Amino acid sequence: MPDEIVSSSAVALATAISASELSVVDCAAAHLDRIEETNPAINAIVSPRSRDDVLAEAAAMDSHVASGAELGPLYGLPVAVKDLEDVAGLPTRSGSTVTSSHPAAADGPVAAKLRAAGALIIGKTNTPEFGTGSHTFNDVYGLTRNPWNLNRSAGGSSGGAAAALAARMVPVADGSDFGGSLRNPAAFCNVVGMRPTIGRVAEPNARSSHLMRLGVRGPMGRSVADTALVLSALAGPHPHDPLSLGDDPATFSAPLPQVTTARLAYAGDLGMFRCEPQVLERCLETASRITQAGGSLHHAQPDLTEAMMIFRTLRGLSYRDLGTRLGDRVLETKQTVQENVAFGRTLGADEVIAAEVARANLYRTMARFFDDYDVLALPAAQVAPFPAEWEYPTSIDGVDMVDYLDWMTTCCVITATGGPAISIPAGFTNEGLPVGLQLVARPGADRQLLEIAAALESHDRANLPPLTYR
Repeated sequence: MPDEIVSSSAVALATAISASELSVVDCAAAHLDRIEETNPAINAIVSPRSRDDVLAEAAAMDSHVASGAELGPLYGLPVAVKDLEDVAGLPTRSGSTVTSSHPAAADGPVAAKLRAAGALIIGKTNTPEFGTGSHTFNDVYGLTRNPWNLNRSAGGSSGGAAAALAARMVPVADGSDFGGSLRNPAAFCNVVGMRPTIGRVAEPNARSSHLMRLGVRGPMGRSVADTALVLSALAGPHPHDPLSLGDDPATFSAPLPQVTTARLAYAGDLGMFRCEPQVLERCLETASRITQAGGSLHHAQPDLTEAMMIFRTLRGLSYRDLGTRLGDRVLETKQTVQENVAFGRTLGADEVIAAEVARANLYRTMARFFDDYDVLALPAAQVAPFPAEWEYPTSIDGVDMVDYLDWMTTCCVITATGGPAISIPAGFTNEGLPVGLQLVARPGADRQLLEIAAALESHDRANLPPLTYR
């Protein structure tokens, strides 16, 4: 029974709990057992709550179910919150020794949304220092390993969340995404990670209302339907966020189709970045299944020439702000954080204005592109999971990377468009390493993107190799 519980979808678990066919205590206990079994080798869950406290809260939730009260969409599902977000009673280390080990006094907005939806928070998930980089390691909690191969990276910066999902420690997870932090680890761990449209998940405490607003919070799951369920809990407007979107969050939890008439444009490497050949092969194979689902496949690329400049500039402003907040303590952070802060401090007004003008032009370019196609497809990561002892790949297919962002171009340029993007499993390399396909839609078309992703997923026939953490 415990194995059956942790292998079930989040949708199935939530349905069983609401129908009193599964107790919250049994659901929580099964996942806590799984964490005890697998987390020592993987290191995805950090700052765990005590087992007794979690099970006591689960018992109280079971009493609530028995009362016949209305339940939220995530009721009774155990979750661990990414350690960039405050959770009342747990420390927020953000993977950095310069942060406080004292527990947070209150939930942050994402944790509050999860709790309001009925989720049972059991701890935190690991992240690189201040979410910097697509490989999860830090000096506070250490390295998170990939459940499919413990010698490989789980990606990042939501690497702890993706690894916990893949290893069946939790049924759903949250994450954040600036340059691919939901999409990259989803690709590396063979799960689903969605970067919503900016404003889909409200940011009431955002430090920038518009200019630096490229980062988003979003959902992760082992299926598109599970991911959509989490989005239904996280989405919704907030009066303190001028960019928040007012669509009914329940829209995202409605049943997803297995067919689509979507026009899919496969862009490959966009003609602008290097990618491992097997990654491109698996992505094209998966994208081509659109024809089995009822849609059409086209080979087309939007002009994203200026997108990386936009991304680097506006991201640089965010790190300039981080450097201001840290003061002299920025010198205690890892080298790549310091380099980002230093780059941000070099930016002048003319460069920022140029990036904003280019961003407006890019929006119009993508709007015209999506007049002809419903979804853009390209890799969610340019490489398969790399050795865990590396910080990042310094070359791809024999070509040297300019810096540690160069190998993430496939996600960074999509961030600059402002639209929703999702990474879905695209099979495995010959070495048994996961690959992810990235699907992108026009801003605001989050539901349409989920529907197309679900249709592709339903025609996925990839065989899963065994996990190696046992």
